[in-house]
Amino acid sequence: MAAQHEVIVIGAGAAGLAAGARLTRAGVDVVVLEAAGRRGGRAFTDTATFGVAWDRGCHWLHSASVNPLRAAADELGLAYLARGNRKARATHLGDRWADEAECEAIWRAIQEGYAAIHKAGEEGRDIAASEVLGTPTPWTRLARHWLTLLSAAEPERLSTLDYAAYADTGENYPVEKGYGALVQAVAARAAPELAVVTGCPVSTIDWSGQGVSLATARGTLRARLAIVAVPTPVIARGGLAFAPLLPPDLAEAFEALPLGAAEKVAFLFDRDVFGVEPTSYIDTLDRRDPARKPVNFVLNPFGAPMAIGQLGGDNAARLVQAGPAAMRDFALAALKDAFGADIERHIAGVATTGWVADPLIGGGYSCALPGLAHVRARLTRTLTEPVGERILFAGEAASPHAYSTAHGAHQTGLAAADTALALLRGRAA
Repeated sequence: MAAQHEVIVIGAGAAGLAAGARLTRAGVDVVVLEAAGRRGGRAFTDTATFGVAWDRGCHWLHSASVNPLRAAADELGLAYLARGNRKARATHLGDRWADEAECEAIWRAIQEGYAAIHKAGEEGRDIAASEVLGTPTPWTRLARHWLTLLSAAEPERLSTLDYAAYADTGENYPVEKGYGALVQAVAARAAPELAVVTGCPVSTIDWSGQGVSLATARGTLRARLAIVAVPTPVIARGGLAFAPLLPPDLAEAFEALPLGAAEKVAFLFDRDVFGVEPTSYIDTLDRRDPARKPVNFVLNPFGAPMAIGQLGGDNAARLVQAGPAAMRDFALAALKDAFGADIERHIAGVATTGWVADPLIGGGYSCALPGLAHVRARLTRTLTEPVGERILFAGEAASPHAYSTAHGAHQTGLAAADTALALLRGRAA
């Protein structure tokens, strides 16, 4: 690997790969450095664990009709499931399935919660979402669960103003062979020769002189520009340092946009134990035990004999800390309530995620803390106004209206690359 480049991209997630591919295609001397031993970041399709593709990270093609990665999937011939909203999905109440009227009541409770938070944000109120959720109902726990899944954070730590800024068409399509695989395929198609060096963490970016100088596991590397595409906690916790320090208002942005917890528990069975259609969805809410947290599942995804449970917020973080066995037991208890204890003997494999404990990631996806929604614009601004005209920041947290999504990250990577190209061409002129 050369010690001098025009651009160095730090992070090979959806944003970093998009930036690197666009610059490579434009003929720029660029290298993408990734601290982990693999590409993709939070876009990670796992085929090794079970021999079946499943996404440990991002899963849905959100806002599918306007999502550029959905269009790319069409061009690449990668199948996805076009599905409607989650209205009135089957819900198990601990000892029985909810009836139709109860499912409708659950749907209303969830939608009313969303609407109240959105209304507060549209009114310009930057407060905790929990403040506008209203009087608790029998379905409040499930409504909070879904809000937490959407934001990866408890309503007490979610800004209403930031929530309202998210643009959502309500179309959420799972990708058959994995969203992470799609992200990889898009980059490979755009620039097959893209240089990505894995296992190469960067400890410091020195921007005190001309260009940037990076202290890496493979020595000092230099470039005219750097595009930083790492999760916000990496910078907030000092995992990537800057010399001199970043401007205080920008440093504050990384603190104010933490990644909440969004985790999964995946079960592989030796046969179909559920008797449901491929890619079915259920919620669980134990009405007998108010302390027990809800969990939802996708069953038989694309016909595979699997169940993938989604966990969010404080419950997810606690379970990750407790370990894989605790995550397994929590999710399996809900499945056994709904489908009988006999399903346990058909388990052929279990896998759990641990994004919140990964020092290279630090959580699921970003949400602004109450009162701090305005700081997201500071990251977004670096896409067109680089720090010192040499450091740009990309990633889902820098997206003004598609934050927390893979396509939002992808779009910021492209935007950062376009700014880098303009700077390089301007200097050349």
